[in-house]
Amino acid sequence: MSTFAPVKSRSLDQIKKPIEREMTEFEIKFRESMRSKVSLLDKIMHYIVKRKGKQLRPMFVFFSAGICGGINDTTYRGASLIELLHTATLVHDDVVDDSNMRRGFFSVNALWKNKIAVLVGDYLLSKGLLLSVRNKDFQLLEIVSEAVREMSEGELLQIEKARRLDIDEAVYYEIIRQKTATLIASCCAVGAASAGSNETQIAHMKEFGQLIGIAFQIKDDLFDYELNNKTGKPTGIDIKESKMTLPLIYALSVSDSSEKRNIINIIKNHNTNDAKVKEVLDFVNDKKGIRYATQRMCEYRDKAIAMLEIYPPSDYKESLIDLVNFTIERES
Repeated sequence: MSTFAPVKSRSLDQIKKPIEREMTEFEIKFRESMRSKVSLLDKIMHYIVKRKGKQLRPMFVFFSAGICGGINDTTYRGASLIELLHTATLVHDDVVDDSNMRRGFFSVNALWKNKIAVLVGDYLLSKGLLLSVRNKDFQLLEIVSEAVREMSEGELLQIEKARRLDIDEAVYYEIIRQKTATLIASCCAVGAASAGSNETQIAHMKEFGQLIGIAFQIKDDLFDYELNNKTGKPTGIDIKESKMTLPLIYALSVSDSSEKRNIINIIKNHNTNDAKVKEVLDFVNDKKGIRYATQRMCEYRDKAIAMLEIYPPSDYKESLIDLVNFTIERES
């Protein structure tokens, strides 16, 4: 097993240097692709664009294109397609989860209610589809549409399994592969396809992205067990929402039946009791669940980086490796 040896990667701004001009141009093109003649819709699009995240996904598209033959107009459209469909799923997710916040700001449904949020998500989906169809980017559309299908299936699989709390490690990986990894996999596949790669190369980059995506989600799941900067305590949000993630799954797998029954009972029936949630957090820590999940995350990171060995040295490749490391070192 890999041990967690943090490789202090460069800042995101430093990593972005080789594609700085492309990312600036992409933002202009992306904003343009979201425009609407309906003033309410245009106002909401402006709100969404102003509150964009780290933009890791477009970066994966551009770097993948860079190492596979070069960035071109198709790459920009591929990155826009990914962002349009990803943003649509986030808007819909906030409605499904009844979430009022997104990246520290009010969600679309919190400000404009569910009905408008659902329609906004539909609009974004349609803009992505039209962007591809009008430019005959059918290969890119197929890659991304497949990812959206898998993301939906992953969400439903998690809901189905969460009701019974019978998620083992194999099921966990399948859920996060579909829910999270498949979108990052599609970013890398789209980048490769936009650069004119053959099917074998596209499949190689898709697998690379999938490994990163799994490591990315494990990192997200570990945040639940890390100390909150404001309170100095772990958040335990996943436990409060009865979500079974890798640190907990591993801890339960190495426990005796009475310990397991007690923990499952807390998650099912006492997950709003802070003292009980702390008991679960302490249990996971005692059983080395956090250490195990960290090791697994690093294994996926190492496998992903190893897959880049077939590409010659370049600024794109160096930054892509740093971006992989950034996904498991980020603090949010």
